[in-house]
Amino acid sequence: MRELVYIEIPTPDTADVRSWLQTEWVPEVGEKIITSEGLRLRMPQNLSPVTSTSDFSADKMPSELSAFVWSVQRTTYLKVFRWGDRALPHEKQILQYLTAELRVRFPHHYPEPPEIGDKSIFEALAPNYPLTVKYFQKFPQGEYDLTRAYWWEKRWREGVRNPQQPQQVIFKKVPIHQKPLIPTYDLIYIGGALGVIHAAVMAQLGYKVLLIERLPFGRMNREWNISRAELQSLINLGLLTPAECESIIAREYKDGFNKFFDGNNPDHLKAPVLHTPTVLNVALDAEKLLQMCGEKLQAAGGEIWDETEFLNAVIADTHLTVKVKHLPTREREATGRLLVDAMGTASPIAWQLNGGRAFDSVCPTVGAVISDGFDPEVWDSQYGDVLNSHGDISRGRQLIWELFPGTGEDIAIYLFHYHQVNTANPGSLLEMYEDFFTILPEYRRCDLDKLVWKKATFGYIPGHFSSSSRDRTVAFDRLIAIGDAASLQSPLVFTGFGSLVRNLERLSTLLDTALKHDLLKFQHLNQIRAYQSNVAVTWLFSKGMMVPTGRFLPPQRINSMLNTFFGLLTDEPLEVADTFIKDRVDWLTFNRLALKAARKNPAQVLWIWDLAGPKDIWRWLGNYINFGFFALFSALLSSWFPGFLHQIQSWLEPRYPALWLKLLAYNYELTAGMGHSQTYQQQHTSRDIALSQRSEVRS
Repeated sequence: MRELVYIEIPTPDTADVRSWLQTEWVPEVGEKIITSEGLRLRMPQNLSPVTSTSDFSADKMPSELSAFVWSVQRTTYLKVFRWGDRALPHEKQILQYLTAELRVRFPHHYPEPPEIGDKSIFEALAPNYPLTVKYFQKFPQGEYDLTRAYWWEKRWREGVRNPQQPQQVIFKKVPIHQKPLIPTYDLIYIGGALGVIHAAVMAQLGYKVLLIERLPFGRMNREWNISRAELQSLINLGLLTPAECESIIAREYKDGFNKFFDGNNPDHLKAPVLHTPTVLNVALDAEKLLQMCGEKLQAAGGEIWDETEFLNAVIADTHLTVKVKHLPTREREATGRLLVDAMGTASPIAWQLNGGRAFDSVCPTVGAVISDGFDPEVWDSQYGDVLNSHGDISRGRQLIWELFPGTGEDIAIYLFHYHQVNTANPGSLLEMYEDFFTILPEYRRCDLDKLVWKKATFGYIPGHFSSSSRDRTVAFDRLIAIGDAASLQSPLVFTGFGSLVRNLERLSTLLDTALKHDLLKFQHLNQIRAYQSNVAVTWLFSKGMMVPTGRFLPPQRINSMLNTFFGLLTDEPLEVADTFIKDRVDWLTFNRLALKAARKNPAQVLWIWDLAGPKDIWRWLGNYINFGFFALFSALLSSWFPGFLHQIQSWLEPRYPALWLKLLAYNYELTAGMGHSQTYQQQHTSRDIALSQRSEVRS
């Protein structure tokens, strides 16, 4: 038999597709013979049945096609086979007609979340998302978590669909002659997840800090994984002691696996498991980390206002005023020197600053922490799944799993996909959760009713395809964005936590310099960012993992691309995959791997062109040229430039603080901006440059 057609039909109702194929579809040629999962289509020249196996010679193969459908990943797939190698009369036209009719009858559908009205969240969602409602009721705070997920999806959709006229929350105050106001705080952070980590560092430097969080402080919608080498930066900065760092590690496992489904890939595009034992292999107790940072923030004189929603901010020449609402009671105001936006993808500030291009892509991510219920043979808790797919494209998405062991018998499981932001199809957490509960037993054998559901985890993790280090606006006068709100993190690992930790020293050093010299205008603050030119160039990798809205691709296409590249990494030393996934790949390694991938699968170049289009290819070429430019300058300058800055600091910084900040930011672009790994001792010159007066309490 020879496979002629393999397509995905974007509907979970496989029975409806089968019924349409068997009863409603009328081929122009041939006789339909119904089978249990589809049909056979017998051609006119061979209407007499084959009676014995001796009739199946090369010249006497039956002139018929066999079509069948099946369901996996909450969608439907169809294949058509032909007996023998010889094409049948009208075969091409029949298959084109069948495909076209299926596309008309079963188009892409992007459901909208239902309105809640006066119903409970469970009552409102049950008709559309029955499994989501069923299993959220098993979570300890299921109603609260599902309401939160619904709110986040509605907020995200509103931002995507009204990008040209986003809600205005930042206002510029017209200067008037009056006595300058002395602000109460140096720094006001909006967002208490990533925000509290950075805020605690700045509070320990002597700044008066206020942290505002919409949720009860310390509550997380995600778990965090990282490696020990990356976690070391929290110790280097003095935020955590080694003992405290050990106390927040929930689990450190032996190895992480990366494997993509290749059942429909040709042999040369199949790949073995890629082992990454030092990638995301440390599972953190995220809530304990937040509580610890909160305690350190308050011990250093900072304040936390939780259950408090940001409303707007008014920027004046000498200060800013933030208006917030304490949800249980009333509105409040606070004044500060600088506002830090750490609200993530839900940030109305990010949408306002970047207008119609706040984010180019997003990973809708859902999951759960499960404390018990898996059979022992299903998973060994000493191992993790870093990236895994168990099927091809599903309803316009390549679904990818992650699995990370946690405290005790806890397992954190995530399901996500890379998604191009589109107004008709913003990306849905509710749809993903229904997928999660439906197909989890396909991914890891289990009985959902026997699992002990501990916590729901979800969120929108954004990406911005920067053409240069200044392509995205991350600042305004007296305002700066960090974390997911800044959207400068890796398009592969795709989490603001990893980017923040890797760049925490960079961000805190530059911000400390700006505050110390009152360099709080847009042109100064916009230099303070976690941009990496080596990460920017890899966004084409994530672009190749997105199915454009409305498009039908060969279902195996994205897995073929992933297996091409990850197959190359399996042939490389472990440190190559480690540096690539941790955003430390250098220019020579990137080019060598790209050329090897092109030789292994030349069609991949055309596939990427098809997915990205000429506009984004040109944007990527700009990234690539910029990456090469900074690689060259890094090679020429990084060995001596930091030391030179250290030597001229005492003369240059007091006289020309703006130039000093610019040179310091440029120094980080040549080092951290190229993904260079640095220990505290190696970074002595750039750390001491701006923090030599660390013990001084600043006003």
